[in-house]
Amino acid sequence: MAEHYDLMVIGGGSGGLSVAERATGYGARCALIEAGRLGGTCVNVGCVPKKVMWYAAHLAHTLDDAAGYGFRLDYFGFDWRKLKDARDTFVQNINEWYLGYLAKAKVDLLNGFGRFIDAHTLDVNGERYTADHIVIATGGRPQVPELPGAEFGMTSDGFFALPSCPPRTAIVGSGYIAVELAGMLQALGSEVTLLLRKDQVLRSFDALLREQLMERLREDGVTVLTQTQVRAVARLANGALSLHCEGQASTLPVDALIWAIGRDPNTDALNLAATGVLVNPNGSIPTDPFQNTSVSGVYAIGDVTQNFHLTPVAIAAGRRLADRLFGGQPERRLVYENIPTVVFSHPPIGTVGLTEEEARQQFGSAVQIYQTQFRPMYHAFTHRQPRTAMKLVCVGPEEKIVGCHIIGEGADEMLQGFAVAVRMGATKRDFDDTVAIHPTSAEELVTMR
Repeated sequence: MAEHYDLMVIGGGSGGLSVAERATGYGARCALIEAGRLGGTCVNVGCVPKKVMWYAAHLAHTLDDAAGYGFRLDYFGFDWRKLKDARDTFVQNINEWYLGYLAKAKVDLLNGFGRFIDAHTLDVNGERYTADHIVIATGGRPQVPELPGAEFGMTSDGFFALPSCPPRTAIVGSGYIAVELAGMLQALGSEVTLLLRKDQVLRSFDALLREQLMERLREDGVTVLTQTQVRAVARLANGALSLHCEGQASTLPVDALIWAIGRDPNTDALNLAATGVLVNPNGSIPTDPFQNTSVSGVYAIGDVTQNFHLTPVAIAAGRRLADRLFGGQPERRLVYENIPTVVFSHPPIGTVGLTEEEARQQFGSAVQIYQTQFRPMYHAFTHRQPRTAMKLVCVGPEEKIVGCHIIGEGADEMLQGFAVAVRMGATKRDFDDTVAIHPTSAEELVTMR
């Protein structure tokens, strides 16, 4: 007879862990299925190790700036291996911490792959389990294009396995991952070329952010090739790679190639056909605002869905789902509006709400824009002169703020508080009536005219 649970979760990433832990807190009997390391993409090959590398790159910029403040640096060296070893140990400690997290929460961990037999039955390593509720939280994986020699490149997963900093790196892509890796590698000593299929990076972001980041990338030494596509990759006799391109470059010799062209949902091995759950052509699972799939008792959260592919979103959606199913809160759900996000580029980007273009499409002439650009005080003495840029998108006679966009030093930290204000419905007058903290970059958001 199959063992029965109130809730089973397929996937031990941030979303899966969160829904299981919250559900057991309400007294539900839960099991979590994971074949790999706990923590999912974020902990193992995403947010956590990426932020470590971002800090290292940020320090490299800071050391470069130090002379302007009177510091004499006679020696500058960087040990990639030492950083990698420390980073990998840090990640491993989190993996192990999650084992205790599940044990403390009394969630049963099933090591293996989950495969549907029907909508309420799973096969895990040949054993059958049943559950009243099953949550799909299997995340995604990086895409690799179908072209000759594509296997000679690596994805963002492979970036974290690099034993040393490549002398020359080509990165193909225009999204979060592409611009973040470009900034990190350039700061840490690689000669980086970023290849864009179209004309801009971060195409879904506000134009101010896109344009400013393109300038910053080039000022930092990244070669940005627009309207350029890789058609084939060849391995040379000396171990280097030769990229055969269409666009601004015909051939490009590099030591490492990183594909950052998107991610696919991990749904193909779940046997979803046995459940009747509807699946989009790209493999993602459509859900309603309550994380319900098309089949009762089967839910999806995180990167397997069509929604925001962000770790805090998966966590929030998972916890609210558990609140609804087991916590007596039938209307509890995540509202997918005004979700803040940060891009750990150099400098970082923080954004929440509508872009100017989106606002004008929705509200037309009722949109009022406030924006500013300035050199932050920190760079008054540095030879690098990156500018900070900010934009507030306001609507209506009360000038309700529907979008807040920042690129510059500290944008990643300052956005969280401003995101709270936007979510609460703050107006431009509310910002104007807030006393500025001086001297900071953040004060510009409450003094714009």
